[in-house]
Amino acid sequence: MWLGWTKSFLLSLLCLVLVQTGPANAAREELVIGMTQYPSNFNPNIDSMAAKSYVLAMTRRPFTTFDENWNLICMLCTELPTLENGKAVIEKQEDGSDGIALTYDIRDDAVWGDGTPVTTEDVLFTRDVGLHPQSGVTSAEGYRRIISIDVIDAKTFTLHVDRVTFNYNAINDFRLLPAHLERSIFEEDPATYRNRTLYDTATTTDGLYFGPYKITDVSSGAYVVLEPNDTWWGEPPKFKKIVIKAIENTAALEANLLSGSIDMIAGEPAGITIDQALAFEKRHGDDYQILYKPGLIYEHLDVNLDNPILADRRVRQALIQSIDREAINQQLFEGRQPVAHTSINPLDWVYDQAVPTYGYDADVAASLLDDAGWTEMKDGVRHNADGDALAIELMTTAGNRTRELVQQVLQSQWKALGIDVTIKNEPARVFFGETTSKRKFTGLAMFAWISSPENVPRTTLHSEEIPSEENGWSGQNYTGYANPELDQLLDELERELDRDKRRPMWAKLQAIYANDLPAIPLYFRADAHIWPLWLQGIVPTGHQYSSALWVENWYAEDASN
Repeated sequence: MWLGWTKSFLLSLLCLVLVQTGPANAAREELVIGMTQYPSNFNPNIDSMAAKSYVLAMTRRPFTTFDENWNLICMLCTELPTLENGKAVIEKQEDGSDGIALTYDIRDDAVWGDGTPVTTEDVLFTRDVGLHPQSGVTSAEGYRRIISIDVIDAKTFTLHVDRVTFNYNAINDFRLLPAHLERSIFEEDPATYRNRTLYDTATTTDGLYFGPYKITDVSSGAYVVLEPNDTWWGEPPKFKKIVIKAIENTAALEANLLSGSIDMIAGEPAGITIDQALAFEKRHGDDYQILYKPGLIYEHLDVNLDNPILADRRVRQALIQSIDREAINQQLFEGRQPVAHTSINPLDWVYDQAVPTYGYDADVAASLLDDAGWTEMKDGVRHNADGDALAIELMTTAGNRTRELVQQVLQSQWKALGIDVTIKNEPARVFFGETTSKRKFTGLAMFAWISSPENVPRTTLHSEEIPSEENGWSGQNYTGYANPELDQLLDELERELDRDKRRPMWAKLQAIYANDLPAIPLYFRADAHIWPLWLQGIVPTGHQYSSALWVENWYAEDASN
């Protein structure tokens, strides 16, 4: 009896020890990340979407990028070409203007996931895709500026660029494509390439990736599975599997975190909303790491300027002055997301303190609408002399609780002014993949632009960047804004190498933007990052190039240490 009890006791004690110490000491091999958006596609050059950039950052490396200190660094290249080190050389164009030759060396150990070396053949092919008017590449302007490419050898090339800009050696958006896999697909029919790329038809193909991880499984709209890339040349990643789950409703995202279905909520692409995070911290702050990272993230309303109602600047000025944006900041965000008066964030050195601002003034807004001809009120809605109603459609990403709350506030405040606002929302992959990128929204589109430090907004504001069927929906000027004065300023601004001389040019740009209102500024976002206590090594950057570019540094801390 005693021996039996002792044996049973020892067995129970052993089980208790295993339960208590096993998980704490065992290495965590899987990380499950939650975010509210699923990528519209996986081709790095087609469509601009933060969720896709976040996923691909784990599977690829750009030639150059900005680090967490906002310094430009090499990742796929070995050294930044500069005028000082001789790898950047100013050269005269045929028209007498200055261009520049930039020589880059690809890392010797850089290979695609199937073992094929990353070479200058990939560079030439990527430029061919970027230059084709029907390829569907989002940021085609950078490729158009490349006059020619000299191949020195398999790992060295020189770009001949048609202008000298202050950020001349930043080729962050030259997103390399694997020529050995994609060339035949592209050359078969460039106009339909965006629908036939292997990144979407065979996403788990090893040779598409050359980062610490490769994509091994996808379920459209649901999840992406990443596993270590055997051909990765850098520091080995610590997790044997990373699963990224798309949970488009932010309340459900929080519930999945609390239930243990996900380990963390990614802040950069599209995670938990700031108001949810503040409430979450009050209830569960001791159980998670919670970080609020202000950054170059501009929440706004893109305005479709082809809409006759919104083409009138007085209407746009009335819209912004009838929104109490400071109340939104204080009541929804506890003051953590300050009002935006322009697209330039005060965190950036180019921000102009004297930029024109719009306060909340419903009387001024009403007067502006009267001046614009919206004078007759019928059933609470303004009409013009032709009997047309002042009606506008407002769209954003479905399931984002904060945006939906802000929509309701806007709808209510504009209704008080006699503006009929209809809300129509879509899943993020549709909203970004089709509606905004092809300018299908008829009124206002609420979303965020995420930029790098001192980023010249040419792709969003220059008239040459208006997407159309004719240019393969290239460019990000979704509003259709065309201002010759601003076009010229954008061209001159990026060519000015003297930092001190650029400051007044930036001030002028912000003044034009505030006066014309091609978009309606709302607020500058702070991303809420929520991590488990055991996760270490993540360093948010505060700009468009996310912490996932350094995913190999993420690790699970042993709780027993």
